[in-house]
Amino acid sequence: MKKQMHDQRSAKGAIPRLLKMLFADYKKQLILVLVCILLTSIASTIASLFMNIFINIINEGIVSGWDAISHKIFIAIGIMLCVYAMGWVASFLHTRNMAIVTQGFMNKLRKRMFEKMQSLPLKYFDTHPHGDIMSYYTNDIDTLRELISRTLPQIVMSGLILSFLIFYMLYLSAWMAIVVAVATVAMVFVTKKIGGNSAKYFMKMQKSIATTEGFTEEMMNGQKVVKVFNHEAQSIEDFDEVNDKLCSDATKANRFANILMPIMGNIGNILYVFVAFVGGLLIINRVPNVSISGQLMGIAVVVPFLNMTRQFTNNVSQLSQQMNAIVMAMAGARRIFELLDEEGEVDNGYVKLVNAKEVDGEIVECEERTGMWAWKHPHEDGTTTYTRLMGDVRIEHMDFGYVPEKTVLNDITLYAEPGQKVAFVGATGAGKTTITNLINRFYDIDDGKIRYDGININKIKKADLRRSLGIVLQDTNLFTGTVMENIRYGKLDATDDECIAAAKLANAHDFISRLPDGYDTMLTSNGANLSQGQRQLLSIARAAVADPPVMILDEATSSIDTRTEALVSKGMDALMHGRTVFVIAHRLSTVRNSDVIMVLEHGHIIERGSHEKLIEEKGKYYQLYTGAFELE
Repeated sequence: MKKQMHDQRSAKGAIPRLLKMLFADYKKQLILVLVCILLTSIASTIASLFMNIFINIINEGIVSGWDAISHKIFIAIGIMLCVYAMGWVASFLHTRNMAIVTQGFMNKLRKRMFEKMQSLPLKYFDTHPHGDIMSYYTNDIDTLRELISRTLPQIVMSGLILSFLIFYMLYLSAWMAIVVAVATVAMVFVTKKIGGNSAKYFMKMQKSIATTEGFTEEMMNGQKVVKVFNHEAQSIEDFDEVNDKLCSDATKANRFANILMPIMGNIGNILYVFVAFVGGLLIINRVPNVSISGQLMGIAVVVPFLNMTRQFTNNVSQLSQQMNAIVMAMAGARRIFELLDEEGEVDNGYVKLVNAKEVDGEIVECEERTGMWAWKHPHEDGTTTYTRLMGDVRIEHMDFGYVPEKTVLNDITLYAEPGQKVAFVGATGAGKTTITNLINRFYDIDDGKIRYDGININKIKKADLRRSLGIVLQDTNLFTGTVMENIRYGKLDATDDECIAAAKLANAHDFISRLPDGYDTMLTSNGANLSQGQRQLLSIARAAVADPPVMILDEATSSIDTRTEALVSKGMDALMHGRTVFVIAHRLSTVRNSDVIMVLEHGHIIERGSHEKLIEEKGKYYQLYTGAFELE
């Protein structure tokens, strides 16, 4: 219940916040739009009053003769043509400017959302379905576009027209204005009652849309697995479940929304008849008219009043009709602001990675590239020290858990000196990948320390830390673009020659040369036109062009066949030469030449040593290597 009340309050607060952002970005344009809407509303209201003016002219003609009023008729018609022309021009300008404002604001909002996403920690993407995140940019944004481009201008225009009409109704007849006021109260009550029921279901509908999109995205990515295991029927059944939930929520939301207009229309028709009836009674019984205008109760009052009553109820109906768009926009805005309000990745680091050179035995910072990097470490006393980037990584008594209740790494202590190759071996879930994620500071440790070249990594700015690390993941991620651009992703200012050299180092050059356009071959859909092994080779080349002192290889050759693995081994050896390397592998043949092998089990290091030493000890590693025990 508390959560529901909080959601409703945050949803209501989302629209004012959205409007504040809108006016901050487009204040001048919106003022112009408001002026144009005001002119359009005035033109619409004056058009309604034309009936009163025209009847009064006719009455004057009956008394004074038609010759006396002919010029007045032409003047009145001319004025009305000018009013209509003003209304048309104002309407055109407000519609045109609102389209520009809407698309510009949507553009800026999407940029803000994407920039925010880039600042979010990896944990956010691990705990939120990707399809749900995609829904922010499609469905939720579209509800805001509808609100800004159509709903808000319509609300302002209807509100202005209603204000003008109320004033003029009082000007013509207070008695009949009271009748309209009573009906208006009834219409507001109906709108609030039905709209309130509609609102909660529109909120649920937005969430159901996001869930459906998330499920669809997941099924598209896993379509090959679905077919391999003949799960088409099961996936259809699962989709029907989420789709039926969406259908149910949408039906309930639109059920209330769709009955609103007919009810409002019928109330308007009843009001029209009732105003005509009351007006007729007032005329027949010669009831004195109470009005600002001082006109006697008669046809000249009742007929234009009826015309205004019809316009009044139409505008009230227009306002009630916008309830659907407002409620959906409230739900969409709340979800978007939840994303924008997410706490970004915290970075309290102050140690930076800079270009350096050695002068008289001391390391100093320099502007030009020298191939030497150093950690620039400012101290509280105002001094600054420079430590050469070597790739010395030490972990001391580290504990970590993804959630506070469950620790997945316990008292991990290890060191990797510059140029050493450290391998992690163990069953799935033992904590191998988690260690490398902590070195990258994708997550922060709960206890203990990780030191990089003697510096606590919490003191190093995350961007500089990750700049010094290269990583090749088991799951390759290629982006839409050429082969050359995908390799250059590892170092955006790399030259073509550097990219080609990296491809040769990873033994990817030969297959790239055989592609239709070589390095200019376009890749789409995560490199769907390449084999899994070729995609992995490009991933290795991308890490090679970055030329980092520390390399993390997380099952880097798991997707490569034995023949391709043999080809890439030389390239991998060249890539690892002179670097600190952390290797995670299930194929124990790939870690034999490691300087030290860490065997992990349930978050603990149970064995450590070289391949020969661990074989002699005949422990868990020996069992794994000889096949007496298999990794799961």
